[in-house]
Amino acid sequence: MQVLITRAREDAEPLADALDRSGVQSIINPLLEIVLVPGPPLDLTAVQGLLMTSANGVRTFGQRSDNRSLPVYAVGDATAREAKKTGFTTVFSASGDVEALADLVRGQGDRIVGSLLHCTGAKIAGDLGGLLESYGYTYRRERLYEAVSARRFNPQTIAEFEAGQIDGVLLYSPRTAAIFVDLVRHAKLEPLMKHVTAYCLSHNVEVKISELVWKSCRVATVPEQDALISLIAEDN
Repeated sequence: MQVLITRAREDAEPLADALDRSGVQSIINPLLEIVLVPGPPLDLTAVQGLLMTSANGVRTFGQRSDNRSLPVYAVGDATAREAKKTGFTTVFSASGDVEALADLVRGQGDRIVGSLLHCTGAKIAGDLGGLLESYGYTYRRERLYEAVSARRFNPQTIAEFEAGQIDGVLLYSPRTAAIFVDLVRHAKLEPLMKHVTAYCLSHNVEVKISELVWKSCRVATVPEQDALISLIAEDN
């Protein structure tokens, strides 16, 4: 079995290793390139904690600040692992989506002692700020990176699709799912998707690929990478 990984390369390579350990081959074709937004060291005055909704937020924060003492509230386990790898010692994981993250903060954070800093890209999914403000927290967003969309598939990806060598596609976000659909149409690969299984991290991702005809579409039971890998292992 061979699958296509569409994640940014920083996340795709460890994922490819994890799949290989499960006996699944993969090729990598990132649909987003992560570009750091330059700027001075971050002002963390009166910040009580950091909100991380992606590993990219953790990585780019690490390039703009040496502070590792603030608690990190991570949307999922993969983001939490990246925070620990970066040197943060107090890390909480919501193991879910932005609603779960808001609930986690509600149970852990203090509404009085300071603001919560959300480290994001140019585009965000969900309304984490609105949820937290409705709970009485002071929310602040800092755009630390930009995710630039791929304009086409690389030649290897197209060749592998045309040869029938790609059995599945891993899609992690609604944005990358929408990009994938656009690139499939641009490369005139749409009829071939009926031989391919889509592995989606969430139902929000599944919605974005619904216009294509797939062999099957499988959604992780929880929006975590390990759950997605388990689905692929079942089909291998």
